[in-house]
Amino acid sequence: MKILLAEDDFASRKFMVNYLEKYGECDITVDGEEAVDAFIMALEDGEPYDLVCLDVMMPVIDGYQALKAIRDIEKDHGIAGDDRVKIIMTTALNEERNVKKAFEMGCTVYCGKPIDVEKFQMILKKLELIK
Repeated sequence: MKILLAEDDFASRKFMVNYLEKYGECDITVDGEEAVDAFIMALEDGEPYDLVCLDVMMPVIDGYQALKAIRDIEKDHGIAGDDRVKIIMTTALNEERNVKKAFEMGCTVYCGKPIDVEKFQMILKKLELIK
């Protein structure tokens, strides 16, 4: 599995990388703009990501803006439905309006912080990204 992690907080980034790298190659970005750039490069190289984990609160462009940009890029490339990358939004912002906004913008899963490893693993299995 090819994974893109966008997380600006060092401790959260280190935790997520240590957790995710056992499931596949994990590229790391520290803001939303880098995440979008990495997504474009992977797509253009013919090696798209299987999973993108986006923190909501990031510098330059936030997770919502990165999510919208990624979904727009997929649309421009004719990628739709089940062929779209799985995007998990990770954040401490668990208010209903934030969750609703993320799903309206096209996220696959909204996961609150701190990350519960068992729940996260169940999410990856449900998305058929791991066995």
